[in-house]
Amino acid sequence: MKTKDKSRKWMWWFLAAVVVFQLYFVRELLAAFALFAAVFAVVAFFVAGIYMAHKTWEATVARIAASSHPAVAMARRGAEAVEDFVRRPLRGSEAAR
Repeated sequence: MKTKDKSRKWMWWFLAAVVVFQLYFVRELLAAFALFAAVFAVVAFFVAGIYMAHKTWEATVARIAASSHPAVAMARRGAEAVEDFVRRPLRGSEAAR
């Protein structure tokens, strides 16, 4: 008799759930939740992809900077030359003041 009562209890819960799911408002809420979850998943995927691309770029630049390849040394010298050029005052800038 106990198992029959438990079965009836679950049957009534199932029937109540079916009736609730048939209500228009509940269906609309579930549809809105599904859309929200899908949009959130897409945004999370793009943010995670951008984060992974940034970390990969960071590791790659650190590895290249630690390299002793002649091309890296030439790029360093070029960057230093540009920095020195930028720090120099322009001709005539003192006269214009």
